[in-house]
Amino acid sequence: MSNFFCVSLSFEPASSVWGNNALLSFSEAQAVIHLDDSKSLVRQVQSAARKLDSMSLESIKLQGEHWDCELRWAFSQGLFNAKKGANVHFGEIDEAQLQTLTSRKLIVEWVRNTINLGPEALSPEMLCTKAVDLIKHVLADNKHLNYQIISGEQLQEQGFHGTYQVGKGSERPPAMLQLDYNPTGDENAPVEFALVGKGITFDSGGYSLKPSGGMAIMKSDMGGAATLTGALALAIVNGLQKRVTLYLCCAENLVSGSAFKLGDVITYKNGVTAEVLNSDAEGRLVLADGLLAAQEDNPKRIIDAATLTGSAKMAVGRDYNCLLTMDDEFAQFASECAKTHNEMLWRLPFEDFHMQQISSSFADIANIHSGEGMAGASTATAFLAKFVKTPEKDWLHFDLSGSYQMGGNALWATGGKGHGVLMISQILSA
Repeated sequence: MSNFFCVSLSFEPASSVWGNNALLSFSEAQAVIHLDDSKSLVRQVQSAARKLDSMSLESIKLQGEHWDCELRWAFSQGLFNAKKGANVHFGEIDEAQLQTLTSRKLIVEWVRNTINLGPEALSPEMLCTKAVDLIKHVLADNKHLNYQIISGEQLQEQGFHGTYQVGKGSERPPAMLQLDYNPTGDENAPVEFALVGKGITFDSGGYSLKPSGGMAIMKSDMGGAATLTGALALAIVNGLQKRVTLYLCCAENLVSGSAFKLGDVITYKNGVTAEVLNSDAEGRLVLADGLLAAQEDNPKRIIDAATLTGSAKMAVGRDYNCLLTMDDEFAQFASECAKTHNEMLWRLPFEDFHMQQISSSFADIANIHSGEGMAGASTATAFLAKFVKTPEKDWLHFDLSGSYQMGGNALWATGGKGHGVLMISQILSA
């Protein structure tokens, strides 16, 4: 039997011996988190878990009153670190809560661990395979699942030139996962949602080479692909009965004699031509392929997710994910889902005029904005909009500023966070 370190909650202040307004107090083999109900309880619990993680405790059990499902989940999120996960016993709870928490933990930790893998351990094709394996794992059977992985020269042959061009500089071929989850059993059932994720398994910046400091964390540039895979998996566990398709656009953006170059022009399946003015703006080049492929099945709604721009991080830091869309009603619903799960989301502007700010002298559009003072996250969205049939409605673009933590802070360990999985899962399930 494990010897647990026990953690309970209290709304009584800690003794002054633990410091002024101390969050934690201790006695033998147990700790108390002292909550202030005038502040966010979730943040306090998650912060306390981060402090306890620093103590290298072997295993922790939550006990006593005041714990609810969301506070237990917050504790698990804060306790997680990249080396050992989160070894927590959720305590004495009913079967429904335990199932909810166990499913979340399995899937969100898959997302965090996948993002944290080193680039050598996760090629584009391997990311596609891992995503399929997760979806298979959460399905009772695979009869409602169809998928294919298109890789290397097959991408070129099938017209997915953006993904091919971005990935051709690597010895490990680029790949696209096309997955169809159709629990209706009707091959003619409408696709309720199409999900399109950026899966750049390592981003050197290409010939627009990143400095070492910026490149060191670019194993995380597949956060969009991991987040959407996790969101779909969690929705399936929670009983999703809608047809949903998933497209992961995966590549390594490296420098070599065969890498794509500045000044190249890419012609997409819809006839749009795009000039490459910056090879470090590669995410939008691969997502364009995924958006075009996704719309071949006429989905009712489209969601894409990507660690797309530094501009989004400049705007909101790594605390929030960013949302860009013209669909106010869809945006409001996404915001409500984020709040339900204590996931921070901020809407950035995206308007028609942003589409005029990515002009090119040699192609229909350029892959970066022209001129000074342009909104980088908004013009990146404008690029994507050129590949969406009706960009003004039923399309959400998430720029995942909050999916990775460069250094540990009061709430999160260094590395992948899984931030956004619960929100998007609820959108799919609603």
